[in-house]
Amino acid sequence: MFKRLMTAVLGTRHERERKRIQPIVDEINEHYARLQTVSEAELRGQTGKLRGIIRERTGELEAAIASLREQKRNAAAPGERDRLDNELSGPDGRGGREGELREATAEVLDEILPEAFATVREAARRLLGTTVQVTGHDLTWDMVPYDVQLMGGIQLHLGKIAEMATGEGKTLVATLPLYLNALPGKGAHLVTVNSYLARRDSQWMGHLYTYLGLTVGCIDDTEPGTPQRRAAYLCDITYGTNNEFGFDYLRDNMVPSLEQRVQRGHNFAIVDEVDSVLIDEARTPLIISGPVGGDDSDGAYFAHNAAVGRLVRKQTELVNQLVADGERALEKGDTREASLAFYKARLGSPKNKRLLKVMQEPGVKSLIQKMELDHIADRKLSASKQEFGDLEEDLLFVLDEKGHSVHLTDRGVDFMSPEDHEAFVLPDISEQVHHLERDHSLSAAERLQRKRDIEIEYATKSETLNIVHQLLRAHALYEKDVNYVVLEGQVHIVDEFTGRTMPGRRW
Repeated sequence: MFKRLMTAVLGTRHERERKRIQPIVDEINEHYARLQTVSEAELRGQTGKLRGIIRERTGELEAAIASLREQKRNAAAPGERDRLDNELSGPDGRGGREGELREATAEVLDEILPEAFATVREAARRLLGTTVQVTGHDLTWDMVPYDVQLMGGIQLHLGKIAEMATGEGKTLVATLPLYLNALPGKGAHLVTVNSYLARRDSQWMGHLYTYLGLTVGCIDDTEPGTPQRRAAYLCDITYGTNNEFGFDYLRDNMVPSLEQRVQRGHNFAIVDEVDSVLIDEARTPLIISGPVGGDDSDGAYFAHNAAVGRLVRKQTELVNQLVADGERALEKGDTREASLAFYKARLGSPKNKRLLKVMQEPGVKSLIQKMELDHIADRKLSASKQEFGDLEEDLLFVLDEKGHSVHLTDRGVDFMSPEDHEAFVLPDISEQVHHLERDHSLSAAERLQRKRDIEIEYATKSETLNIVHQLLRAHALYEKDVNYVVLEGQVHIVDEFTGRTMPGRRW
């Protein structure tokens, strides 16, 4: 009743939001009416005019930041570099002179938004009836943003989600904030869900951007790591798919020199189909590997492959036994014991054929799910109160099918290395170094050598564990012709969302 009363007095949230941005829409329309009377040269000159306003307001800060970066590059002392770092970005990485520049740029963009949006609207009106080639077909430009689309553009500029039904023109709406945020010259990205849309929209909306003097690129039209890919990122506005943007970021963090990076700073982005990109597809992480190498790197995998194969076969026997125990408990009516056995079996091998068959029986799946919830709740308790502390002791390794992760149990470590349990256990490097620092019997040179030995031991064991875990994933998680296919001697990963192969991608 109170909610209905408040809505009657103040209006719905949608109505309040519309009233809040209506004055901005009115100001856009005032500029729009004025721009209809200017010449074509003046309209095209709007981009240069608006960029001049931004430079005037932010030029001093840009120059100060450029000077600080140059000083940092030339600074020899670590203390001096730290001081310059703090002055540039602040102690938390969000302040400093760079933070001041972001705030100043945001302020001036908010001020020029009405004129910038009006410029795009008038350019769209003047392009009516012109022809643009999109993905090999001629299309006639027939779009001018309505007031409601201006509202959508304002919301996107403010970093909010704008929901629009199919056919309401979200492709056109995006041009308004993209144009505005491309004016500082630091790039604006449109992230979409498939390469066809990226190519189509970059060519279609590019007709409008190029009319106003902006450059447009599409990363999906180029090969990764090429000068053409870098050129696409250097455009004022760049279209592309979420995976390509993500993998380019990962590749840029693996290059040996800054000159080989293709992306520049991340300034502004609009995400199309945001629920799909940031929720559905985000469940699958983007993972990239470095150069594979030759026989030397493969040799380490071959050295452990036989042992991992035996480990997986032994685990299969254990899981089959657990499933059999669960079936017997179920026949006796002991649902608690049955669900515990089935849950352990699923932790050890979620794709075990015997387990999957049992899970088809009525009520079994819900028993396992209830046990999983009990286990999750139990892990939040203190160690003395936990009921399932030894749940994994019957297994050699535990698999997380959704997270594509695996870890060896203590029993699995003993199976892999019965003579030396520590061979597959990572040392606590921080504790070892701490004890080393407090050992005053060592000279500085001896302490340094011991530190290096600790680091080498850690790196060696870490690499070995990584190899074993990768082999376990290959043996126990990934199925041929389901998760991957082999074509002409090459492994091609299958995208779980589209069912298409992804050449060049690796786990």
